[in-house]
Amino acid sequence: MTIWIALLLVLVGLGGGLAVGSGLVAFITVLDIIPRLTQLTNAHRYIRAFEWSLVMGALFFTLIDFFHWGAHLPLLITSVYGLMAGIFVGTLAAGLTEVLNVFPILAKRLHMDGKLLYLLMAVVFGKVTGSIVQWFLNL
Repeated sequence: MTIWIALLLVLVGLGGGLAVGSGLVAFITVLDIIPRLTQLTNAHRYIRAFEWSLVMGALFFTLIDFFHWGAHLPLLITSVYGLMAGIFVGTLAAGLTEVLNVFPILAKRLHMDGKLLYLLMAVVFGKVTGSIVQWFLNL
């Protein structure tokens, strides 16, 4: 009886993972996140590197989570990793918001049409400040 429950759990977990993974891929593909990200960063010639980085990063961190791998690294190395992860998430979010035209719509609704740069800088500095505060509180 336990082997059947274990097999059912494996099938449900695999099915759920495939559903979430294909949803993420469809989301990134339909919205053209990677091409827009390369356009924002002016790195059209590296589009394949962006795509492979996204795929390999997802696979690598899935394996880390699945097998409960851990590494006790010095603070400097984890700080560099955190900086790079933050840059990745920030540029991916910037590409997403650019695709969805979130900031121009928000600026229009806030009557800040000519001051879009100030709105963007407020968001950037807010994210940076929040990340630094969280980082210092978790030390």
